[in-house]
Amino acid sequence: MRVDKFLWCIRYFKTRSLATTACKKGQVKVNGESAKPSREVFRQDEIGVRKDQIDHQLVVLELPESRVGAKLVGLYRKDTTPKEAFEHAELVKMAKQHYRKGGTGRPTKKDRRDMEEYLFDTETENTAPEE
Repeated sequence: MRVDKFLWCIRYFKTRSLATTACKKGQVKVNGESAKPSREVFRQDEIGVRKDQIDHQLVVLELPESRVGAKLVGLYRKDTTPKEAFEHAELVKMAKQHYRKGGTGRPTKKDRRDMEEYLFDTETENTAPEE
């Protein structure tokens, strides 16, 4: 089976064209070597996939006939990705949140409505008739 089709079948990519593009960019390695999309994979091959800044490591157990359901993916591959890779991705995510707070910059529609409501309320309070 082709490596791009295999990665699509076991749901690492949503479409085959995304899997093909990843192979062409050099994000997929089979047994340590960069793989073209047409590279054949066999049982016990080790596949490395770089996706979402994580280097996933897979071992091919079986070759599926076609795309499989999410619950059946474990029958066709063994995920040997080290836990450190996921921890590193989590740290990167937290670092991005630290430097760029959500909502800073241009106000959203909700922020604008809140500001207008606040300004409108303060203007009506100040213009109350005096006795």
